Parts: sequence; C-alpha cells; structure tokens
Amino acid sequence: MRYQFKKHFYARVIKNGHVNLGPDKHYYSVPYRFIGKRVKLLYSRTIVEIYSNYERIALHPREKNPYGYTTDKEHMASAHRFKSDWTPDMFLNWAASIHEDVRLYILQILERKQHPEQAYKSCLGVLGFAKSRNDRLIMACQRGLSYGLYSYKTIQTILENKMDNYEESIFADELPMPDHGNIREKTITNNHLKQQ
Repeated sequence: MRYQFKKHFYARVIKNGHVNLGPDKHYYSVPYRFIGKRVKLLYSRTIVEIYSNYERIALHPREKNPYGYTTDKEHMASAHRFKSDWTPDMFLNWAASIHEDVRLYILQILERKQHPEQAYKSCLGVLGFAKSRNDRLIMACQRGLSYGLYSYKTIQTILENKMDNYEESIFADELPMPDHGNIREKTITNNHLKQQ
C-alpha cells in the first residue's frame, strides 16, 4: 500500500460514546469507558485511528459526511445499544401508526436536527405523549405544523396550555383589508422609471 500522510486532532469523547473529528464534523465511536476522556485522533485519507495514552482504542474507515455517525456496536454499553438501533424509519412508522399528521410532524423534526441523537430524543418525547392522549397529540401536531414549529418543546407547550383545543382565530385570513384613503395600488410607468 502507498504511504498515506496522517494528521492529528484532539477531542473529548461525548456522552453518547462518540468523538467528533472536527475537520469533517463526523462522529466516531470509542469504547464507552472512555466517555469524558480527551483522546487523540490520527487520520489519513482513508482511516481514522483513536488513541488514549498511546493505546489505540478504535479504528474506523474515514467518512466525510458532516454530522454523521460511524458506530461499532461493540463500543456501546449494553444500556446504550438499543439506541444505536434507532432509525428514522422506526420513528416514522411509529408516528404513522398514530396518524398521518403525527408522521409529518416527526418527519419535520428528523429533517431539521443536525445530530441524529437530538432528533431521536425529540421524536421519542413527542411520541411518548401518545400513551395517554392520542387524539390530543394528533391535534397538537396539526397545530405545530400550522405554526411551522418543530420540536418536543412545541408539542409539550401546546398540550400543557391546552392549545390543541383552541378554535382557529377568525382573524387569520377571513377578514378583508378595510378601504382607506392612504392605501392604494401603485403602478410604475416607463416614464416614471426614466425620471429616476
């Protein structure tokens, strides 16, 4: 194999057992016992090696998709392993089993979050409301979609304040603009443009 130049980067292992290779903004797993530790990443064009105190603790093929995760399941603590099986499809299918508008809301959350872990936590929180109040969750998601606000906090606020039961305001787009002397259409003629 041809020799490949290697660069190094230092980073701290975050709570989900991954470390961020800053230049690519991509996350790589390490054994869970290194969570919170500062590690050294040696990377070439094709591989990423992760070291702690001169001991290599992980080896991954290099990926360059920003905010993506490369995970070796052997690195995960048993309590975290089930999380690594979470996928967008799992949440979308769960949401679709409740109602199509809930699925649309979950889709918006998944598309807007940069980190999968953030998105999955929000999805889990939103879908957790279905346990006791399916109908209210559907209405809350419909309200959230109409507001264009996509987060767990939005749905929580709507439900806590019983906003899912509010009637839509009659002022939204049903009242016509009143006639007034100061409001008139402007037409710009070619002559007007030439004068400017």
